[in-house]
Amino acid sequence: MKTLLTSLLGCLALTGTAAAATDRPNVIFILADDLGWADTTLYGHTSLYETPNLERLAKRGMVFNRAYSASPLCSPTRASILTGQTPARTGITAPHGHLGPVILRPSVQERAGSGNKALQTVSLTRLDTRYPTLGKQFKQAGYATGHFGKWHLGSEPYSPLEHGFDVDLPHWPGPGPAGSFVAPWRYPNFTENTPKEHIEDRMAEEAVKWMRSLPQDQPFFMNYWMFSVHAPFNAKEELIAKYRTKIDRKNPQHSPTYAAMVESMDDAVGTLLDALDQAGIADRTIIIFTSDNGGNRYNGIRERDRNGQEFIVEPTSNRPLRGGKATMFEGGIRAPTVVVWPQVTQPGTRSDELIQSTDFYPTLLSGLSLGLPAGHPLDGVDIKPALRGGSLGPRAIFTYFPHYPPVPDWLPPSIAVHTGDWKLIRLFHQGENGAHDYLLYNLRTDIGEAHDLSRTHPDKVRELDGLIQQHLVQTKAVVPQPNPAFALAQYKPEQVGQQPGGLKIGGDGKEKSAPAKKN
Repeated sequence: MKTLLTSLLGCLALTGTAAAATDRPNVIFILADDLGWADTTLYGHTSLYETPNLERLAKRGMVFNRAYSASPLCSPTRASILTGQTPARTGITAPHGHLGPVILRPSVQERAGSGNKALQTVSLTRLDTRYPTLGKQFKQAGYATGHFGKWHLGSEPYSPLEHGFDVDLPHWPGPGPAGSFVAPWRYPNFTENTPKEHIEDRMAEEAVKWMRSLPQDQPFFMNYWMFSVHAPFNAKEELIAKYRTKIDRKNPQHSPTYAAMVESMDDAVGTLLDALDQAGIADRTIIIFTSDNGGNRYNGIRERDRNGQEFIVEPTSNRPLRGGKATMFEGGIRAPTVVVWPQVTQPGTRSDELIQSTDFYPTLLSGLSLGLPAGHPLDGVDIKPALRGGSLGPRAIFTYFPHYPPVPDWLPPSIAVHTGDWKLIRLFHQGENGAHDYLLYNLRTDIGEAHDLSRTHPDKVRELDGLIQQHLVQTKAVVPQPNPAFALAQYKPEQVGQQPGGLKIGGDGKEKSAPAKKN
C-alpha cells in the first residue's frame, strides 16, 4: 500500500511538473545586426526594402516607435540585453569581443593625439562569466537554451556555452559572418550543406531543428542573433538581380545588394514563424525582434545598375533620422522593435513609450516569474505596462559611447540621455578649459536633430545633465578624462562629423574609413 501511494504521488508530482513546464511560455529573441530603423516597412520610410514577415510579426503583437539600443555599436548592446545593464555599468563600450588581449576591467587610455581634447576609455573585450545572464537565468529555471548566429562577446571561456546556453551554432566569435553570407564559409567545424547556401537560411534551419528536437513539454529560450545585415556585403545573386531592376538612384536607399540582404533577413523571420505555427505553439511563445544599433552608413558597396554601370553607394540611409551606426544621433541608436507576448500584447498595436535594450532582461524574468538575481543591479525596467498598452511614466534612458568613431556624423566621446521629447548629448571635455559641451534636441519637433537648442535652453541642459551625472555615479562608470597633451593649435573642430576621403569599400566587413582625428 505504501509503495502504491508513493508511486501515485510520484506520478502526480511528475504530472504537475510537466504541466508547469508546459504553462511556461517559450521565448525567441531575434536580434538583427546593423538593421536601421528605416530599413523595414514597419515605419513607412522605405520604398525599396521588403519585409513582409516583420509585418506578419507586427500583426501578432506590438510595434515600438521609440525603441533604442543601449549603444550605437553591437557588442555593448548585446551585453545590455544579456545583463539588463548599460555600457556605462558593464564597461563594454566598443565591439572588441573578437580581439585580444582579454580585458575585464575598463580604464582610460594613457595618451591621445594633441588634437583631441579628451582621453577616451578602453573597453572590456569579453563578457565576464560572473554575470547572471539571461541564458543562465532561463537554464536555471528549467528552460532549454540555444544560441544561433552572432555572439561577439568573446570566445571560450566567454562563449554562449559559458553563459548558460546548451547549444551554440556556428560557435563563432567574430564581428560578422565568416568570409561571406553565401557559402563557401570559413567557420571552423561548421560547413555548408549545399553550394551557395546562405548562412541566414542555415541558421534559421538549425534553430528550427533544435526547437523540434525538444520534448513537447519542454519550454525553451532561443537566442536567434542574426548575422544579417552586417558586412560583408553580399547576397543571393537572384535577389540582387531582382532589386537591381527596382533601383532609383534618387532614392537615398539604392543598394540592390543591401536590399537583397534585408530580404534574406526577413525570410529567416518567416521560417521561425512558420515553424511555430506548424508546431502549434505560437500562442505560447514570446517573440522579441530588435536591432543592436542603427543602419550602416560608412562602408561602401560596389554595385552595378540594370545597364551594367558600376557605382559605389552607402549600404543604406536612415532618413528621416540623422546619422547611423557608431553615431550618437538617432540614426545610430533608434531600433526597429516588435514584441509579441500572447495574452499580454494586443495584436496589431503600436506604442510610443520610450524603451531600451536594457529593459528586456527585467521584463522577461519578472514577466515569467523567474525572479531577479540578488545583488545584480539593473538599469532597465519592466515594460509590461507598455506591452499591455499603458504608460511607463516619466523615465530616462542613457546611451554611453566614450570613443572617437571613424564614421560620418561622428562625435567625440559622449553620453546621451532621452527623457520625454528631449535628448541631451554631453560631449566630454569638449568645451573651454576642459569643461563639457552639449547638444540639445527636441525630438518631437526635430526628429532629424538639425537644430541644437543647448544655447537657448540652458536650464534644460542643466536638468538633463544632472540625470547624466547621476547615472554615471550610480553605474560607477569609468569616464573620459581631459587630455593633458592637448594643443589648441592642433585642434580642428571643423572635422567633427566629417569622414575624410569619402566611402571606403568594406566588403570584408572591416571598418576601413579613416578616423577624422588620430587618437
